[in-house]
Amino acid sequence: MAVKIRLRRMGAKKAPFYRIVVADSRYPRDGRFIEEIGYYDPTKEPSVVKVDADKAKTWISNGAQPTDTVKGIFKKEGIL
Repeated sequence: MAVKIRLRRMGAKKAPFYRIVVADSRYPRDGRFIEEIGYYDPTKEPSVVKVDADKAKTWISNGAQPTDTVKGIFKKEGIL
């Protein structure tokens, strides 16, 4: 099972809001997920990010691979 940490799109049309979730890579983008570990709101100025760092580090140490976008968010937050 390839586990990824990725963004799940929420919100209205033209007003995106993302939840940072841990999901099996075979599941669809907005489909089933294992655990929600935070959120990202790019519509605010500055962008709002809230991540449970302990859960994120635990999942990464267990082998979960963050996507490129999530990796950038984690670097800004100081998790990676």
